[in-house]
Amino acid sequence: MSAPEKIARIRIGLEEIEPEIWRLVELPIAMNLKGLHDVIQAVFGWQDYHLFEFRIGEKVYGIPCPEEDFDRKVLHAKLMRLETLIAKGIDRFNYTYDFGDGWEHAIAIEAVRDAQPAVKYPRFCDGARRGPPEDSGGAYGYYRFLKAIANPRHRDHREMIEWYGRPYDPDDIDLFNLRLRLGAIAKRRYDGKVAFAKRKIKT
Repeated sequence: MSAPEKIARIRIGLEEIEPEIWRLVELPIAMNLKGLHDVIQAVFGWQDYHLFEFRIGEKVYGIPCPEEDFDRKVLHAKLMRLETLIAKGIDRFNYTYDFGDGWEHAIAIEAVRDAQPAVKYPRFCDGARRGPPEDSGGAYGYYRFLKAIANPRHRDHREMIEWYGRPYDPDDIDLFNLRLRLGAIAKRRYDGKVAFAKRKIKT
């Protein structure tokens, strides 16, 4: 009988925003940092339009792009797995999305435990508030957006409404779309495991 899969409970908080926008998720420790990036994109509502990086000690992980790396050595995010970080005692690190807007996320691995057999991971556990709109200009631009969209008399109200294109409630975490996007990741992972098991049986 194979050992149960291990999963990590991870808290991700968006920095420089108050009240805090945060998420608590569970995902397999076998997942690499590229997979964690996909999870963060899903639970914060980001659209994956921009570059990203994880900063872990002196090392940077992302998608190497020589013309955008500014002479830094960027390791591929697929090369580092969560289980390796955990084995090294690393439980806190940072993630940046969109180097223009500079969305900084603080990541903390809070616990590691056995997975529940009936659960498809990754899964959402808890969190608060909706993620900022894509390309809203970082923390300063986000606060400007909130102020304008909340006040019909604000000089930028109409512009922001047209730019965003739909209602925006910062206190509504948008659970439907969050779970839909995260569920798609969990399904791809589950389907991949099933396909791998079938190939293994055939051989």
